[in-house]
Amino acid sequence: MGIRPVHWLVLSLLIAVIAGPVARAADVPPPVPPAAVPAPPQPPRGNPDVNPITKAFVQEGVLACSGRINQVSNFLTGGATPVGAHLFPLKGAPDQSLVTASLELNFAESQQTSYAGMSFAPNGAGGCTAAYEAVSYWPASCDNVASKQFGTMKRAGAIRKNIAVLDGGAARVFLMPAGSGCVSIKKEVVQ
Repeated sequence: MGIRPVHWLVLSLLIAVIAGPVARAADVPPPVPPAAVPAPPQPPRGNPDVNPITKAFVQEGVLACSGRINQVSNFLTGGATPVGAHLFPLKGAPDQSLVTASLELNFAESQQTSYAGMSFAPNGAGGCTAAYEAVSYWPASCDNVASKQFGTMKRAGAIRKNIAVLDGGAARVFLMPAGSGCVSIKKEVVQ
């Protein structure tokens, strides 16, 4: 039993519908030589508004969130010198993935060292969502730290029992007793 001519026609139409039109050599554009592909935008060299952390992310291929990275890292490092950073960019598609960095912040006036972590991800709406946490040790009780360092924030209870929560609107501060001192963890999501 062979395939009848009508079946061949139906089979051919079915394959054409599933596979789509067959491209002819004239329809296929020639390949673009590598030299013709424009280089990704780079932050201007010598621009004091673009900080070294942002420049490091851009060198790793993170362009979509570079403005937000610059904004958040400038906020976190304000007044800290020197600043150390450890970047965790993804190698596959860093401009389309979550990227994060850990910072060591040294404040000369208070002789305090703090840790900050910041993460960034494109949000699909052409923008970039960020979150950061800034961690500091204070040689005082958590009640003292709450009133002196974060006096504008409202007390909002505890996470469970020992870690107090302060509400600052967009930001929260968590105060955790540490020996005779207190560890503060300030966290905020920036959209």
